Amino acid sequence: MDVKQFIYDNVAMIRETVGSGKAINALSGGVDSSVVTALGHKAIGDQLETVFLDDGLMREKEPETVAATFEPLGIRVKIVDLKDRFFSALKGIEDPEDKRKAFRDTFYSSFGDIVKESGASYLLQGTIKPDIIETTKGVKTQHNILEQIGIDPEAGYGFKVIEPLIDLFKPGVRQVATELGLPESVSQRMPFPGPGLATRCLGEANPERIEIVRKAVKIVEEETEGITAFQCFAVLLKDRATGMKADGSREFGHIIVVRCVESEDAMTAQPVHLQWDVLRKLEKRIAGEIDEVSRVLYDLTPKPPATIEYI
Repeated sequence: MDVKQFIYDNVAMIRETVGSGKAINALSGGVDSSVVTALGHKAIGDQLETVFLDDGLMREKEPETVAATFEPLGIRVKIVDLKDRFFSALKGIEDPEDKRKAFRDTFYSSFGDIVKESGASYLLQGTIKPDIIETTKGVKTQHNILEQIGIDPEAGYGFKVIEPLIDLFKPGVRQVATELGLPESVSQRMPFPGPGLATRCLGEANPERIEIVRKAVKIVEEETEGITAFQCFAVLLKDRATGMKADGSREFGHIIVVRCVESEDAMTAQPVHLQWDVLRKLEKRIAGEIDEVSRVLYDLTPKPPATIEYI
């Protein structure tokens, strides 16, 4: 891929599509949405409003971190607090596909309200090729796929979608990010699912369970920093397991699974061979620092037969 030509073509495409109008940009902080943010602002400047939906399902202090990352680039990020709306939409839902679809509808209906209020007509988003492949092949519904499965975003939510990255896999997106001058903390950041920690919480994604997995994800990211991997994270299982408290009494605690994989494009993946001392440190911190957890496991399953994320 000629990265410079890709940037030139897509800046021109965005500029021509939006014209003299206005667009909203969906930013989550990952490399895909960050690249679209940079392309959009390069194309139409102040005609683009960048929005971060605080859905309550992100990493610890993610909204503030993302806003601070883009401020030196001259891009103001508007943070919209919609935690209650998302948790209400996810309440009582345990089926993985139902959960993804509930998130998708809440995500786009929220942006529909924002677009309508702003007077914009377009939503820029960071859909990439694997999102389309996994959704259309029935592997799992990616929340950012609409037109590719017959959903008209204009009819359903009140805006047209612009997707500059739909022909790219993750390595290509990282090349574009580097060429655009995005910091390495963005261009090389580990992928994070669109539905956030709801994807890493088997069973109902309520505030209490999300907070448990949020703490576990933070520990995993801290303890695997510097390890060569495509993705390292934690998952909260639906089931519980018997454990023992420090005083010897019985507890029936949560189970956390640690997953760390190597991959080029997310279409296939292999588990990372973590050293024993790293695994032991992960167990000690997760079980020791999160009172609700009684057991920690490590996932050795490649993709296929498993997917990288659990739902």
